[in-house]
Amino acid sequence: MGKTNSRDRIKNEINAGSMADIAFLLLIFFLVTTTIAEDRGVLVKLPPWSNEPPETQMMNTRNVYSVLVNADNQLLVRGEPVDIKDLRDNTKVFIMNPRKLPNMAEKPTKAIISLKNDRGTEYATYLQVYNELKAAYNELRDEEAEKTHGIKFEFLDADQRKAIRAKIPLVISEAEPTNFGEEN
Repeated sequence: MGKTNSRDRIKNEINAGSMADIAFLLLIFFLVTTTIAEDRGVLVKLPPWSNEPPETQMMNTRNVYSVLVNADNQLLVRGEPVDIKDLRDNTKVFIMNPRKLPNMAEKPTKAIISLKNDRGTEYATYLQVYNELKAAYNELRDEEAEKTHGIKFEFLDADQRKAIRAKIPLVISEAEPTNFGEEN
């Protein structure tokens, strides 16, 4: 029996030369095919940018529903403390003014919701207030759609929805937040 050389022995190594290429291709594959869910935040249509100062308009205070959220996450609506669970119903009554009260909006097309918050307001509270205000408009539009067409607002065609939006326009004006604890 002859001697065996070290060259004749079977090597116990794995060729890892293409391993990095495979890992790189898998990484690219997963990056390309993965969709990342984005937080959208609050979708708001902003006015176009202008270097000129906005024109001042005098508003009838009866048509303005001012909502202030302070640094302690408390609501002050038209100078009165309000619980957030009552905000939606109070907003609907203000916009529609079913009893034709002199301290409520003249009509839905003139109603303006003014929202102002403190920089110390928690984001969750801000969203909750904003959602309640939008929900008031959504419910009013649903009620109008049921009354005029017999179906909910979302099932109307584009022209019918446009007509109801013209009757009950969503107007939420957001004022610049005040510094922490400076709410008026």
